[in-house]
Amino acid sequence: MNDPSLSQRNGRRLDVEGVWKAYGSQPFVVRDVTFVLEPGEFLTLLGPSGSGKTTILMLIAGFETLSRGKIRVDGRDIVGQPPERRNFGIVFQGYALFPHMSIVDNVAFPLRMKGVGARERARQAGEMLEKVGLDGLAARRPHELSGGQQQRVALARALVFEPDALLLDEPLGALDRKLREQLQIEIKEIQRRVGVSVLLVTHDQDEAMMMSDRIAVMADGKIIQIGSPADVYLHPATPFVAGFLGETNLLPGTCCGLEGDHVVIRFRNGELGRALIPRFGGRPVPRDAVLASIRPERIRILKPDQGADSLIEGKIVSCAFLGRHARYVIDAETQLVIVSTTDWTETSALAPGTRVRLGWLSEDAQGLVDRHPRS
Repeated sequence: MNDPSLSQRNGRRLDVEGVWKAYGSQPFVVRDVTFVLEPGEFLTLLGPSGSGKTTILMLIAGFETLSRGKIRVDGRDIVGQPPERRNFGIVFQGYALFPHMSIVDNVAFPLRMKGVGARERARQAGEMLEKVGLDGLAARRPHELSGGQQQRVALARALVFEPDALLLDEPLGALDRKLREQLQIEIKEIQRRVGVSVLLVTHDQDEAMMMSDRIAVMADGKIIQIGSPADVYLHPATPFVAGFLGETNLLPGTCCGLEGDHVVIRFRNGELGRALIPRFGGRPVPRDAVLASIRPERIRILKPDQGADSLIEGKIVSCAFLGRHARYVIDAETQLVIVSTTDWTETSALAPGTRVRLGWLSEDAQGLVDRHPRS
């Protein structure tokens, strides 16, 4: 199962270049999308419903036709080829297993369609079931398996013919949270063993962060930012990316100037603060409307003798103990601020109505240009 030669066997490079898609005279639902899925990479298209991510997957798979653009596998143009000629393994949220077939026959079905002999397809299907940890269940029917086991059967069927890439469309959406988290780990391990390139479509930020080598955040049919999970989380290019990938506080203000790697921000309460100039996206200039993006876990409720690079005051609205951390909602005059702290013993006495000072380090804030400022 851990043969290192497998890690390079199935990786293919997928190039998506300048892809557009519209239905009839309607507006484009995918607009000038370009990205590369590197050999053996796990890339996720992450975005809300209607962002165009599933349409891109369908265009790559051949179930939708391009309005314009190019799609290549290892430099070979596949536009115009029917789905069965594109050599992609595809797994949808619905597993689409054949209820009357055994598990091994379900997995062997793509090989049967390719004309592989019965003995050879049974051997390959058996090996793939072993890789996904189901070798002892080959003779069972789908209804005899759990949801997680059925998902692994669908993965085995999509991988058994050595596809150029594996396309996953919300494959874990129908599962409960605990099983979903378990399968995220298993899918990554299967990918590592098989070495296949994976393109995942999801709206689940935690799933994207857990599984991906890179994440492409989408909105309105476009890729807004693409990078490693750490890049898009710690260095969002826009307020949308900051707010969509995890939880963040977006504090409005005005750019007063730049100092080295930082933007100086005057907040609406008149206080001055500092934030990092975005590594990606627009660079603010003086008088720009800006938003200081600070993750809840990076804001501290300060003790009387403590200071910080940036300070605001507020009144506690509510507090919820969530096990691993406590989540405070604080009215900071201009807006509500979320603070997440693991220091529950020191802050548990802070009741609603308590006035507090909040502070953060300038290195923990991003000064994002606000394209849609509100008065």
